[in-house]
Amino acid sequence: QVQLVESGGGLVQAGGSLRLSCAASGSVFGINVMGWYRQAPGKRRELVATIASGGSTNYADSVKGRFTISRDNAKNTVYLQMNSLKPEDTDVYYCNRRQSAGWGRWNDYWGQGTQVTVSS
Repeated sequence: QVQLVESGGGLVQAGGSLRLSCAASGSVFGINVMGWYRQAPGKRRELVATIASGGSTNYADSVKGRFTISRDNAKNTVYLQMNSLKPEDTDVYYCNRRQSAGWGRWNDYWGQGTQVTVSS
């Protein structure tokens, strides 16, 4: 099993910045992709950004140029630097780790979520 612990959410004014962190522990090994998703009440969880263990990144169009995802493989930690925040970025942000289980199988692990609120 893998445990994910998130930190860094909070309340910020529009135009401000926040940095989210997510530390993975437990059975962390092998090929993996870590990322951030967000979800508003009554809506589907949507991708924000992902980063593979080799460093390749992927961003939602809505956050490109404002958010930066990075990782420290030695610490099994992923970060999301969020700049120029907008009220529409208000959501619960969830950390995800997709880890190879071999033979083409993947396991998904989720954090408990951290609230980000951007006031106008």
